[in-house]
Amino acid sequence: MFKDFYTQRGEYVVISAEQASRFAKGVAGDYNPIHNPDARRFCVPGDLLFALVLTKFGLSRQMEFRFTNMVGADTPLKFSEADDGTLHVCDESGKGYLQVVRSGDITHDADVVEAFARCYVAFSGKNFPHYLKPLMEQHGVMFNPKRPLVIYDSMGFSLGRLDGFSPGLTLNHSSLEVHGKRADARLEFSIESAGEAVGVGSKKLVVSGLCDYDADEMAAIVEEFYRLKAAYESA
Repeated sequence: MFKDFYTQRGEYVVISAEQASRFAKGVAGDYNPIHNPDARRFCVPGDLLFALVLTKFGLSRQMEFRFTNMVGADTPLKFSEADDGTLHVCDESGKGYLQVVRSGDITHDADVVEAFARCYVAFSGKNFPHYLKPLMEQHGVMFNPKRPLVIYDSMGFSLGRLDGFSPGLTLNHSSLEVHGKRADARLEFSIESAGEAVGVGSKKLVVSGLCDYDADEMAAIVEEFYRLKAAYESA
């Protein structure tokens, strides 16, 4: 499961820039330039760390993920469970990148875990332009077009059951709170299976370097997004 997107080296997981970029585009549909292998500020997608946590520790009924630092290419990462059950992703020096608190029943059923991981990642990958552009336009702000920075802060969900479902995620509500040069975006979603509600969740993003909304600048950014998408899909 997702084994093409990392390399296991002893107790550490190593993710190359190429693997991370391929996951972002091919699995998440995320064409954020920060995930391009040649990006000056390259980082591994948080959704790949999310997927690997589920792969290694299973899917719990309740899970809360908090991203604390951005992961660079080829960083040796250790996925571990503390005595209190909290999950941690840290590098060799102990620097933390992700902390996960979970509770309730756990399933290790590979089909269920992979289905949920892929479903969430496909939803999450639509941050921009699908969810963020309308929010920024509504509030009259946008990220710096020359240095767009959207940081994955946290996400969590609660599931009513873990057995026999093929999940789908739907955005229920979105909001943007502006604080000077940064803003917090919240995306609330429902989790369904065969038309039945099986859970709820939410995701928080931090948008930095805010400036006044410029329709022409935003149109150019969106156009570039779809150009990159078309180029990847035709390759």
